[in-house]
Amino acid sequence: MFGPRTIYATKLAFIGLGKLGLPCAEAYVKKGFDVSGYDIKNVSTNFVTSFLSLEGAIKDRELIFVAVPTPHDAGYDGSTPSSHLPVKDFDYKIVKQTLKEINDCITEKQTVVLISTVLPGTIRRELAPLLPNNVLLYNPYLIAMGSVESDAMNPEMIMIGSNKSPWSKLKVEQLESFYNQACDNFPRVEIGTWEEIESMKIFYNTFISNKLSLVNMIQDVANKLGNMNVDKVTQGLAKSTKRITSSAYMKAGMGDGGACHPRDNIALRHLAKNLELGYDLFESIMTAREQQAKNMATAILKHGKKISFSSNTYKPQVDQTDGSYSLLVQFYIKQLGGDVVDLANDSAEVVVRVHETDDITATAGIIIFDPWRTYPNANNVVYYGK
Repeated sequence: MFGPRTIYATKLAFIGLGKLGLPCAEAYVKKGFDVSGYDIKNVSTNFVTSFLSLEGAIKDRELIFVAVPTPHDAGYDGSTPSSHLPVKDFDYKIVKQTLKEINDCITEKQTVVLISTVLPGTIRRELAPLLPNNVLLYNPYLIAMGSVESDAMNPEMIMIGSNKSPWSKLKVEQLESFYNQACDNFPRVEIGTWEEIESMKIFYNTFISNKLSLVNMIQDVANKLGNMNVDKVTQGLAKSTKRITSSAYMKAGMGDGGACHPRDNIALRHLAKNLELGYDLFESIMTAREQQAKNMATAILKHGKKISFSSNTYKPQVDQTDGSYSLLVQFYIKQLGGDVVDLANDSAEVVVRVHETDDITATAGIIIFDPWRTYPNANNVVYYGK
């Protein structure tokens, strides 16, 4: 698939030589790239050509990586209790100042790449406007402290976000070409909007947090309940590659249902209380499930008040309605002032496609609401989540 690679004359700059920027910059030097760097702390390095000014570091550089911190206030790093504190975004003061300085001395031929973590929506709203003389790419890294260099050379994926303009498309191609040269493992590349890549990065991390929280709850249950080895349970689950450690259930659409899933979560709330674990993950899961259904109902009602559903069942090709998410959304449709009518009813204004496999033929003037985003996008089809 790939022929021999020759390191070409790409010149890189790393602005921010901290715990992320420095090991990554040094790794690229070892691969044969010409790398300059700048840090306000004047960091010493034997590999990277360090400059005393940002302008000096980025002069004549083709790719400029911004790796400055986006910290939280003290007390928000997780090493002390923080769930009781007011919620706060990252602090973007440093990255904002850096982008302003870069904009003052950048040329159109140079490419600016932000790799610092930000919340979804931040770049379009706050950061991109600070670089009017160029296009800002978002390219967050999936690295872990202690293995930064290895993770940079062998990433699980490369994520690149832009504003999708023709100008940015050329810069995205340039950055992708760089990683084809730099990485050892030819990683897959995910290209999207700023918001898509911002979300991909931060939800990747929180998937891990949620996974660990659930696994450690099993540990607490084992400790409280007795006659149970947590490793026996987690190892059995880890080997379950059909649904748990797989791509299953990674298609957003309608929520879960059936005779088991909602009821099991509700019952586990009872177990958490009975064993006095001191927390209840499943209250949050059920609250989210219900609010998501209400959000969907609100979106549906923007297109009409008389709503039909393609099915009442909890999954396709069954006739059971136990725990049906379709019925849950219908509950909120009615609560919010809408009417649920039969699919054959001539008065229907919107038809909701409940299952991804449902084939709907709507008459003229009727909107098809498609949470699965795979139905033909004709004039009368409204996607949800896109």
